[in-house]
Order: sequence, then structure tokens, then C-alpha cells
Amino acid sequence: MRGIVYTGEGVEVTDELGVREPGPGEVRVRIAAAGVCHSDLSLIDGTIPFPAPTVMGHEGAGIVESVGSEVTSVQPGDHVVIATLASCGACRACSTGHPSWCRSSLGALSTPFTYKGEPASNFAATSVFVEATVVSEVQAIRIPEEVPLTSACLIGCGVLTGVGAVLNRAKVRPGETAAVFGVGGVGLNVIQGLRISGATRIVAVDTVAAKESLARQFGATHFVDASSGDAAAAVRALTPANRDSAAGALFPLGGVTWAFDCVGHPEVLRAALDCLDWGGTAVAIGIPPRGTEVPVDVNALAYVDRGLLGCRYGSARPHHDIPLMVDLYFSGQLMLDELVSLTRPLHRFGEVVEAMRAGQVARGVLTFD
Repeated sequence: MRGIVYTGEGVEVTDELGVREPGPGEVRVRIAAAGVCHSDLSLIDGTIPFPAPTVMGHEGAGIVESVGSEVTSVQPGDHVVIATLASCGACRACSTGHPSWCRSSLGALSTPFTYKGEPASNFAATSVFVEATVVSEVQAIRIPEEVPLTSACLIGCGVLTGVGAVLNRAKVRPGETAAVFGVGGVGLNVIQGLRISGATRIVAVDTVAAKESLARQFGATHFVDASSGDAAAAVRALTPANRDSAAGALFPLGGVTWAFDCVGHPEVLRAALDCLDWGGTAVAIGIPPRGTEVPVDVNALAYVDRGLLGCRYGSARPHHDIPLMVDLYFSGQLMLDELVSLTRPLHRFGEVVEAMRAGQVARGVLTFD
């Protein structure tokens, strides 16, 4: 079976993979398309430490091949999006509608694969850079066959993470303002989540000026080239205060209600905090190396009600949110097809990585034809 393996020393496209049959509560899925996410690059460069060998990929869609004896929600032939959230479904977090808080879903490592005859682990409880994978039933969410699988695969990570951060974690209201740092696959979905939520001023921020047209296509009303100066000051200039006060000398007036760090770099997160208006909140989405810290003047938070939130996987509830994303897609509110800017067969994975590092794609997708 063909797939892409992280060996600990690099990446190998191989046909020496095997995958076991599904257990009682599991589903085996024939992968049709897989998006390449920045987290896949973080595995390769060591930002996300992971044991090797590992079958890569975590943003996929395909067709159910077989199911375990206890599976009831899907059957062979169903089209599914695969969620990375392997939640238990029984703990307090799951039963109160917060599966991204489920402790069982973090670090859920198993070895359903073999590589050259030896056990190989999955990545993010998923592994989709492979012809077939095995996941728990809760991770396989049925979708209508009318949704192209090359577009549907992006729902599994980038769309849920970005749109979910807006709808589920921030709960942005109509009329609020926002800055989005990083116009990649996740950032574009934050932007369109803000558009769907009714945000009136959406400022996209990136060091690649050529991304402005893409950001505006997805809903940005303004763009800041972060390579040309103080991005936080530029955002505040685009969202000025509607009042004057001597207190502005202590804590700057103006700025956005929400700022989303989709990069995962301490300087970016600090800029997100610095561009907030009084009462504003920054949301940390991007994943930096473990141990990364950001210096913050607590007075600049406490005196003016600013906040900082973490957000894992868009605080997603996959069995609710994936059908919602499909409905938004059918209604024309959610742009999925437009996210796919590069499609390559599995063995040309390197071309997608190069395009991502050059900032040339919204999302690259691997196919298995």
C-alpha cells in the first residue's frame, strides 16, 4: 500500500505500508484526497515531536471500505470526512459538548500500520497520506456525495480550526472587528468565519503582500503588509478609537475586538495582543515549539479588560460542525473549492511543500488516482 512516512530522519514516499482491519468500534476508509497542513511540516521539522516511523497526514476525506461489528453511524460506500478528534464520547467534556477538551483525544497514539513489516504509528489519530486508514467511529463523519472529496478533505482540519475558532471559541458577533495574522489555510478560514459571523472590519495581516487578493476574496476588508513595519500599529490605524481620553497615553485607544494568531510565533501573538482595543481578545491558534513564551504586561490586560484565549481544533464538535460546514458550503456562504489552489498526486508531495513554504498556495491537496 502506498503512503508517506516520517522516518525520523526525513520523509519517504513508499509502497511498503500495510494497515490492519478495523476493530469493533473502528472504520476503515479508502482515502481519496488529503490536504497538506502546516502541522504536517511541523512534524517534519521537529516542531511537533513524534515517534517514528509515522504515517503522515491528518486532513482527509474518502469512502468507507469496511466497518467494525459495533459501528452504526456509517457503512461501506459512505463518503466521509475524517476528524482528528478521537474523543471518547463518555467523559464530562464530551457529554457537555466540549470534545476538544477530552483527555483521551490528546496524544491518542496507536499503531494500525506496518512499514516494511514493522509497526508504524498514526499521526493526530488519523494518518491520511496513505491509500487506506483505520480510525475510530467517532472520527468518520458522513457527508453527501455531492461534495467533491478534494474540497471536503479540508473540512477535517483547516476549515474546522479556522471557522470554528470564530464561531465556537470567540463567538464573534455582528458588528465586531478583527485582525487575522497569517493568511494561510487556517487564516483564510478564520477570515471567512468572520465574514459569516457578520464582522464589519476584517484586517488580514501577512508578510507576503501578494496574499492580499486572496485574503480579500475570502472576506478581508483591509490588508496589512507585516514586512513593512509595525503591524499592530497599522491595524490600530485602520480601526481608530471613536473617543478621546487621557487614559490613551497609558493604554492606546483603538484597535480590534478580536485578533487571531494563525502563525504560532511569539512575536505574532504579541502583535495580536498589541492591536486590541479595550475589551478585545486575542486567540492563539498557531502551534509554536513547546516551551514558547510571550512576555505580556499584565496591566495592559487587567486595566482594560483585554484577554488571551487558546483554541484547539476550532473548539470543534465534529458531528455538529462538519454537517454545518457542508450546509454553509451548499448555501454559498463557505468557500471550499476556492481553497484548493494546488492538486498533486501522492508521489509529488514535495512540490506541495515547496509551494507552501513559498507562500504560493491557500491549500495543497494530494490525490490517490
